[in-house]
Amino acid sequence: MNQLAHKCQMPWWLTVIIVIETLPMFLGPLFALNNPAFLGGPEATAVGFATWLYTARNFAVGMAFVVAYFLRSAPMLFILILIRLLTDLVDGPAFLLFGMASNEIRLTAIFVIGYYMPALIALRFLSKQMTSSTATE
Repeated sequence: MNQLAHKCQMPWWLTVIIVIETLPMFLGPLFALNNPAFLGGPEATAVGFATWLYTARNFAVGMAFVVAYFLRSAPMLFILILIRLLTDLVDGPAFLLFGMASNEIRLTAIFVIGYYMPALIALRFLSKQMTSSTATE
């Protein structure tokens, strides 16, 4: 069977993880467009080029998540979650490195509990879905 034609199982907890992974793709740009200081720094008074790039790229990835979810495509979800995990592995330490976190412990907990662990759980489940579908061919 073709890997893309195979529909993966979607337990409720995987849906929750996908929502957790997808919401920032839409909420982040919304915050950035309404608050120039979000990406432009404290002195920013207008939305700049970086904000529009950030918005376009996050919106595209968010839409890809939505499409992959409705297609129930394990390979697409796996790649998107992996990309999101790799990005978050840079984002979390960058917030700490540049002193953008008001509370380092809270930021670390949010990234570990809210992003890293759910992503690893989803990647493990999706990899099993992909290998089980190839084993039944």
